[in-house]
Amino acid sequence: MPITGKSTRWAAVAASVLLTAGALPIAGAHSALAADAAGPGTVRTPARYLNQHLDWQPCASGALECAAMTVPRDWHHPEQGPGLTVAVSRHRATDTAGRRGVLMMAAGGPGASGLTRPAGLANYAPALAATYDIVGFDQRGVGSSSKVTCADQSAVDGYFSGDKRDRSADAIRETFARARAFVRDCQRHSNDLLPYITTEQAVHDMDLYRSLLGADTISYYGPSYATVLGASYATEFPHRVARMVLDSNVDYTGTWQSFMEGQPLSFQRRFEEDFLPWLAKNDGVYHQGHTPAQAKASFERLRARLHAHPLVLDGTTITPDHLDALTSSAIYRADPGFENLATALTVLEHPDTAPPAAEQSLAKALAHPMDAGFAADFFSVVCNDTPWNRSSAYLIAQSDRATRDYPLAGARSLTYSAVCAAWPRSTAPRIHVTGRGLPPILMLNSVHDPATYYEGALRDHRALPTSRLVTVAGGGDHGQFQNHNACVDNLVEGYLADGTLPRTDTTCAADPLPVPGPAATRA
Repeated sequence: MPITGKSTRWAAVAASVLLTAGALPIAGAHSALAADAAGPGTVRTPARYLNQHLDWQPCASGALECAAMTVPRDWHHPEQGPGLTVAVSRHRATDTAGRRGVLMMAAGGPGASGLTRPAGLANYAPALAATYDIVGFDQRGVGSSSKVTCADQSAVDGYFSGDKRDRSADAIRETFARARAFVRDCQRHSNDLLPYITTEQAVHDMDLYRSLLGADTISYYGPSYATVLGASYATEFPHRVARMVLDSNVDYTGTWQSFMEGQPLSFQRRFEEDFLPWLAKNDGVYHQGHTPAQAKASFERLRARLHAHPLVLDGTTITPDHLDALTSSAIYRADPGFENLATALTVLEHPDTAPPAAEQSLAKALAHPMDAGFAADFFSVVCNDTPWNRSSAYLIAQSDRATRDYPLAGARSLTYSAVCAAWPRSTAPRIHVTGRGLPPILMLNSVHDPATYYEGALRDHRALPTSRLVTVAGGGDHGQFQNHNACVDNLVEGYLADGTLPRTDTTCAADPLPVPGPAATRA
């Protein structure tokens, strides 16, 4: 159910990026930082933050420059408590004479790292890399920034393993008990950071970053949860926005609870209307059934076997929840997700005849249904940002319906909502997104996106009157730009290059679904 904003491969393991940034000596104040650095109506930024110098050094990966930015722990009381570190990165414009300005990127999740993303964009779109300084950051609470810590990985593995379709009274009591234990761990290990890991606080970090870069305005690209960051930043600092692309949009017109209650439908829709027909079409390769109904029945038989007899695969115990998590992640992008998932199904069905390398790779990918660091930041943001209905009766009834109607993601809905029901009540200010004072904004969304469903994108579009919506029809990938769709890429790069937008909302066709390759046939 978390939203990542990037292609998810079941065989891929993301590595943390370490900064090689020096300390932050005090330097002269940047004139680009006006009195609104802490947002309209809030206190001014203390000089120790305003005057800092970013000591740029080569990143560990070598493709970017990295630095460490110090930000207030609480933007609304910036003189109180020690500051936090936000790790930042940049790829300098290669055409200094034609440099247009700063293009800021952010990551999805919430909980994903954005530090290395400028390198990927620079490689994918060299024309943008020529004219923009492309900059990124790890949001407070994430990665190389000051991190929030909750439970250790083994505890998180236990919370997201088993069979969440079990609606027995004992199973429901256990879900609430585990949620309370997880939150207690968060409070115990977080060094009092929990109240300050919010979108609203991160937005002010972004504006300080803009200032320290010496930019009066920024352009922005953000996928998935980063659409919340972008839309929130534009609401707080509309005159600081030059151009903005919001890709695969979280419904920021409501609450996190209302958005996440809508996700089970869209995950089920993507699974049943896109993946299962593709799997049936390729029955000659994967042997899961030659109709979508047969392929679904095959999936359910496998899941039932894992419920009755969890499979130990190269040291990892595979439960139905592991299968659900694998499936939900794989369908974010058809290529390579569909082929990876179909291959994984054959391995799980016939582990005795699967190649050892395939078993080892799948076991490694399934070992941790959710990364512990990701979980800590994810729940901090979604539980803090907006209010939650904490009634156990409501949450049980809602999750009962979701499990019955949309079991792929609906079965775990109580697991998520129970955490926020146990979370300390947040006093964080809420940003109500508006379109006031904004330049034209480009929005992108596919019709079958499982994580950021199209219905929510339409509501966001109405909330931003200056926006143009590009609908990617005939597909359901999550993340449209940098997905090798020429129609989408041309619209985004043209807009960021010269401000050109389609005169009205427009449509791009999704790329064709992948054809299984020789490796899939061998599996």
